[in-house]
Amino acid sequence: VQLQASGGGLVQAGGSLRLSCAVSGRTLSDYVVVGWFRQAPGKEREFVANIRWNRAYEFYSNSVKGRFTISRDNAKNTVYLQMNTLRPEDTAIYFCAAALKLGAGYDYWGQGTQVTVSS
Repeated sequence: VQLQASGGGLVQAGGSLRLSCAVSGRTLSDYVVVGWFRQAPGKEREFVANIRWNRAYEFYSNSVKGRFTISRDNAKNTVYLQMNTLRPEDTAIYFCAAALKLGAGYDYWGQGTQVTVSS
């Protein structure tokens, strides 16, 4: 099983980026939930957003709610994170992760993609 995160880059404040998380080895329907996390330099990793596979339920951290949107494409086995109105404090390495069961943590993690927002 492999999760490949991509789409990061350098953007000015107020700009947008779309991150992708491509899943291989299993289909996305095998996972109960797929999520995005981020870790800024010197800080703990924090939750950003996740999406339930069978009910398409989405959940966001307060810091990104209203600016970020998580979605999935079943046919492409890919989960996306559309990030709008980016702020310098959104600068971090973004990771995607997938869980096989609810409440048991995430089983698989991608390698991360760097997002840098300049002021």
